[in-house]
Amino acid sequence: MASRQEIALMSHLMRRAGFGAARDEIERYCEIGYEETVEMLLDPQSQPPVDDYTLYRYHPIVEVPGGASAPGQANWLYWMVTTQRPLEEKMALFWHHVFATGNSKVDNCNHLLEQIQMFRDCGMGNYRDLLIRLAKNPAMIYWLDNNENHKHAPNENWGRELLELFSLGVGHYTETDVFECSRAFTGWTIDAKMPRYPYGRHPWKFSYRPEDHDHTEKTFLGHTGNFDGEDIIDIVLQQPACPRFITRHMYNFFVADEPQVPAWSIEEPRNPEAIESLSQTLVDNGYDIEPVLRQLFNSDFFKEAQYQKVKSPAEVVVATLRLTKDMTGPDPRLEALGKEPGYMGQDILDPPSVEGWHTGREWINSGSLVKRVNFVSDRVSDAELPGVRSMLDYVASNGSAMSPEELVDRCLDIMGPMEVDERTHGELVSHVSSGGDIHVASDDFEERATQTFALIASTREYQFG
Repeated sequence: MASRQEIALMSHLMRRAGFGAARDEIERYCEIGYEETVEMLLDPQSQPPVDDYTLYRYHPIVEVPGGASAPGQANWLYWMVTTQRPLEEKMALFWHHVFATGNSKVDNCNHLLEQIQMFRDCGMGNYRDLLIRLAKNPAMIYWLDNNENHKHAPNENWGRELLELFSLGVGHYTETDVFECSRAFTGWTIDAKMPRYPYGRHPWKFSYRPEDHDHTEKTFLGHTGNFDGEDIIDIVLQQPACPRFITRHMYNFFVADEPQVPAWSIEEPRNPEAIESLSQTLVDNGYDIEPVLRQLFNSDFFKEAQYQKVKSPAEVVVATLRLTKDMTGPDPRLEALGKEPGYMGQDILDPPSVEGWHTGREWINSGSLVKRVNFVSDRVSDAELPGVRSMLDYVASNGSAMSPEELVDRCLDIMGPMEVDERTHGELVSHVSSGGDIHVASDDFEERATQTFALIASTREYQFG
């Protein structure tokens, strides 16, 4: 029987390296062991893939969603909710935060889903390979105008964001470096599509056009030569700022909330020693991401960072659906549910800009908080949902009768385990106490327990994961 401390740590790992897990899953992972569970997460191929055949059979529009975001969002929500490879899907969400690309401009959600699949395939692989594939990705090329980057008329959009938001950060390059970087990526473009009608949408494909590439000498970050895009990426990886920039993103996403990215040039990391250690591991392993994740999840700073990160809207929605088992496969509500993160401030596949979303406490405002609380409360208070039934069975297993404080503590345990401050705990106990004695066999037990779940979902502490 796993201890409460072991349960809490494993729950923390599964919230950060996935989208949470029900208590029976957590107990199975505890039997396997923490480090062994980390290894299992890092080896997604050991688990079955998502059943996308069934998804497309019942929701054919989400396979080729075209210009609309909603079917694409529904597609990705289905993957996040049903995956048995949680870290693979969480890494896709991580890279979508870093390499934010939006359908508001691309207007072709098929290509956004192709990019997400690329993140699944390469998200735990080599960062250099990922950058090269990103530079050739049709959605990114169109999003950052590299299809308009020509030998005699360079467009600096992709070159600037590669340096500012994808690899180095502000303060580690000059305007000249942006221009020279852009010249090196001239000729990296996409082929024109066939007309959409009468046969439907045709995909963009990457195309390298040597006649449109600037083959002359360039000087970039102190290096001079006839550089192309891959040369630029190799020089970027030699910069000390590069591994620190990526590992700070990883710390912010997996460990604890950092300041927003634009402030990184003037604000020190929350844990400089952790960033330095992770950065060294990244460099020592030739920019392979998997060893960094292994170190991060096994580190003391990760294990000690429980409830120090505000859950993103996608995490709120997916974790709730997985916990309550409100959606376990194709569902008539799929497209509507895919929009839910957007109502809370995170339109997946459609970030507000290339900078992506501001995270941490900026996820919370008066409107989004109401949406977050209502979404979770509506589900954890529904005793008909299989996951909620399991939660009720757990609370009831404490005995035939219990005090209001015992009921609150059991509910906090199954919804976390989590702790609330003394005042909040007192308010929860007071609410339960107003209903009198608690008997598991009584007609009102389920209602009182699910009401307590809903109240816990509305607490400040529940917004952290």
